[in-house]
Amino acid sequence: MPGEFFSVLPELPILARFAIIMTVLMTVPALCRKIRLPAVVGFIVLGVVLGPNGLQVGPKHNEVAEYISEIGKLLLMFFAGLEIDLDQFNRTRKRSMAFGVATFAFPLAAGFGVGMAFGYGWTGAMVIGSLLASHTLLGFPVVQRLGLIRNEAVTVTIGATILTDIASLLVLAVCLPIHSTGFSTSAFILQLVQLAIYVPLVLFGLSAVVNKLMSGMKDSKEGQFLVMLLAMAVAAIAAEAINLEGIIGAFLTGIALNRAAHASPARADLEFLGNTLFIPVFFMSVGFLINIRVFVETTVEHFGLVASVVLGLILAKLGAALVVCKPFGYTRDEGLVMWSLSLPQVAATLAAALVAFNAKNVDGKRLIDDPVLNSVIVLMVTTSVLGPVLTEVFGKRLAAATRLRYDAVPIKTSEISTTSTLP
Repeated sequence: MPGEFFSVLPELPILARFAIIMTVLMTVPALCRKIRLPAVVGFIVLGVVLGPNGLQVGPKHNEVAEYISEIGKLLLMFFAGLEIDLDQFNRTRKRSMAFGVATFAFPLAAGFGVGMAFGYGWTGAMVIGSLLASHTLLGFPVVQRLGLIRNEAVTVTIGATILTDIASLLVLAVCLPIHSTGFSTSAFILQLVQLAIYVPLVLFGLSAVVNKLMSGMKDSKEGQFLVMLLAMAVAAIAAEAINLEGIIGAFLTGIALNRAAHASPARADLEFLGNTLFIPVFFMSVGFLINIRVFVETTVEHFGLVASVVLGLILAKLGAALVVCKPFGYTRDEGLVMWSLSLPQVAATLAAALVAFNAKNVDGKRLIDDPVLNSVIVLMVTTSVLGPVLTEVFGKRLAAATRLRYDAVPIKTSEISTTSTLP
């Protein structure tokens, strides 16, 4: 009986398939919250179950899923740029930059070493390093709930996200054309020149144009909505025109529109649409790529690679936090909170890994192969669980220590108000 039911699923009409997928999109986030897992993990698992290697409930025509998934991938990186607090970054920019360099360089070196040790070329090894170098602030709601947002160590870690995400994507941007067409000194220099022109053009030129357009559409939420989407698409197309990936343009557009979009009522609508439909479908499409039997076999056969990637990331992020902790005058718990906040590898890592996996050279060889992609997925699941849990543990200790320090500070007589209402 169950076998007959499952055999019917691939033949369901399109509206029935749509209803099943909408039910999944509605229930997965709530279920993941109950078991304290990021929703992204649930969507990927459901993609495996419902995809072509599972129950085959997904769209029969891949173009539909690929179109929605591509928009979701761009929106994911666009929102990542929008979420960066530029004012907060400016307040602690020197220390944020210093920690950003450390928490980018340590994992980059670790990933590069792992890649070279397991026989990947220098471009593949650099990409593996770049995948480990960024981070996603999954623990942010935890520190927010514990009242640690104004703690300098937390602010520095949040600010460091700007450098790690941009630098990681730029490493990927340089490695992609080298892998596709081979290394050429002139091509490499040309790529760097194009990057030097493209990045400020998006950050400042596109920002000025969009700000002017949105100012002229103050009374049109629909117009502002479409302007933001158009800006993201234009930047992504321009990135692809110079052999970069669209996700780089989308991320830079998010930073460029950070202030303009912050005051726009259309931002909430765009985030609602993206987070409800396009981005979940992107994560599900990642699950579509996973054949669970091949995934398990590959993980077992390449356990050394998987373990090296996961442990390399954990130790490298810890080393980066401890290196800057003492010079900055932070406590041990503040350093551990910095580590746990910078540990999760989810959004940017997964999007970049998928881009690198789909990149092929003239011989059809992928920039990263199945073992690396599977290692990244294991890394994502491990760190997305471990990061928030450790942030909770160390954050509670830091909050308690902060309260103790505050309570221990004696109140000076001169600080007591002389305008007391007592008789």
